[in-house]
Parts: sequence; structure tokens; C-alpha cells
Amino acid sequence: MDTISFPGLGDISFHISRVAFTLFGFSFRWYGIIIAVGFLLAVLLGMRVAKKFGINPDDIIDLVLYAAPVSIICARLYYVIFSPDKSIYYDDPVEIVRIWNGGLAIYGGIIGAIGTTYIFCRIKKINVLNVLDFGLPYFALAQAIGRWGNFVNQEAFGSQTDLPWGMTGDGIQDYLSRYYPDLDPRIPVHPTFLYESLWNLGVFAFLIWYRKRKKNNGEVFLLYIALYGLGRTWIEALRLDSLMLGPVRISQMLALCCAVIGLTVFVILRKKKNVEALEAEGEPSSYRRILEELNNSGTESHEEDIESNEQQHGESDEEHNEGDETSSENAETTSKNIND
Repeated sequence: MDTISFPGLGDISFHISRVAFTLFGFSFRWYGIIIAVGFLLAVLLGMRVAKKFGINPDDIIDLVLYAAPVSIICARLYYVIFSPDKSIYYDDPVEIVRIWNGGLAIYGGIIGAIGTTYIFCRIKKINVLNVLDFGLPYFALAQAIGRWGNFVNQEAFGSQTDLPWGMTGDGIQDYLSRYYPDLDPRIPVHPTFLYESLWNLGVFAFLIWYRKRKKNNGEVFLLYIALYGLGRTWIEALRLDSLMLGPVRISQMLALCCAVIGLTVFVILRKKKNVEALEAEGEPSSYRRILEELNNSGTESHEEDIESNEQQHGESDEEHNEGDETSSENAETTSKNIND
């Protein structure tokens, strides 16, 4: 039985076993149960309103059957590849498949889920962006719930803090003693699992609200990538157990890139849609007005040049005529002189 406590909140303590129950010799752990509950709730909520968004509920079930195992495999592989302590898996490769002990990286799961969705939609000839717009808000909800599996396993925590909600526990103190011997393991740490859970709940609520107001397919998908990336960027900065690629926190770097790219593409799409909407209503966009002004100014300049040329030609003709008349008069005078 592991103990988790919050010393700054009146020393509130929880005694939680990682194993929820045992059935026929198999141990069912809270970590897996919590993740499964979040995933199941997301699927059920999605199926209730799928038809309103032009999506067949049967397609959702088929997609889930493919995406769920792929996401779990990708999440585990991502964790193993970037784990700060790979010796565990070198010494005992079977440990790679023991996901019930913890160690699923959400970015690996996201990559697996989006990749599977893309392939599935291409095969079924379904609009992939529409499906992603529809499903990702529920994915954020599943993430918010699933993070509480980290609470039970005492993982995904942050640096030490003196804030009232700082937490500690047997597993946390053991980790700090092993990997950070210079730190006092008894000092509480940031409950970053809680920060991310609350952030994801906010993302879920916002995306559900925005989904009915989108102007382009793909906008909700881009907002999910951007908003989750923003949250993960600052939360990951607090983590002590980050997955690393050399000196770089790989998940933080990926989160920041997703935030920048997602917001940039979202803004570009919105501007493009606004321009098209104005032109459809008969009101030219600012870009179109600039082009028209440039075109008009060019036309006026061209017309002025033509008029100027015509005036010059007219004056030249008059001078030429006057010259002809003078020549004729001179010729007549000369002829008269000769006759005289």
C-alpha cells in the first residue's frame, strides 16, 4: 500500500494500492482502469452526437478498434525510446510490454491515433479533417481523466515546491533518492499530473464550444495541437522525470513546435476564409482593393500618357503644316522673280 500526501493541505494523506483488484490470478491495476474509463467515456460521448456532424457511429467503433492498440503501442515505444533510464529495458526486454507498471508517453499515443485516423479515413473515403475535428475534443477529455493514473503510480510529477498543494509519497521519494541524490526527497513536488489534467479539461470545454463555430475543416484539429502544445510546454518545464533526447526535453520541444505551427496555420486559414467570405458577399477584401487601386492608378497614368502623346502629335502636325505653307509661299515668290 503506497502513501500519497499533501503536507501543505493539513497533511492530507491517501493510502492507495496500485492494484485495484485481482481476478482469476490476474491483477487489475488502477493505472489501466483509469485510462480505460477515460477512453470509454470519450467514445460514448462521441457516438451520442456523431450523426449531427455527418459521421457514422459504426465508423467510430471501427476506428477505435484500430486506433486504440496502435496508440498504446506508439505511446509505449515513445516512452521506451526516450526514457532517461534505458538500462531497465536492456537488462530485461520483457519490461517493455509491462505497461501496467506505467510508462505511456501521450505524444506517442497522439502520433499513433492521428496516423491511424488518416489511414482509416483514406481507405473509407471519409474526410479526415472532419473526423479529427470531431474526435479530438473527446481525446482531450480522455487525457484529462487518464492523467489520474499517474497520480496512483506517483509519476509525472514536477520539481520541488513550497506551494500548499505540493505532494509527496513513497514512490516519489524513492525516485528522488535514486536520480537526484542532492535533493531532500521529503520536500513536496509539483503535482504536474494535476496541472495537465485541469489544462486538458479546459481544452476539452473550449474545443466543444468552438467546434460548432468553425469555418474550415481542420480548425479544431489545429487548435487542439496548439492548445495542448502550449500547456505541455510550460508544464514540461516543471517536470523532473521528463523524457530526454540528449540535453533536450523531447516532449517540451515537440510541444512548442506544435503550438507554433498549429497557431500559425490556424491564423492563415481563418484569414483566407474571411477574404473569401467578403468577396462572396460582394465586398472586396483589403487585398483586392489595393490591387484595384494599383490597377486604376496604372490605367489613369496610361491614359494621361496617351493624351500627352496625342497633343504632341497634334502640335507636330500643325508645325509641319505651317512649314509646308511657308515653303509654298517661298516657291511662289521664287517663281515670280524668275518670270520677272
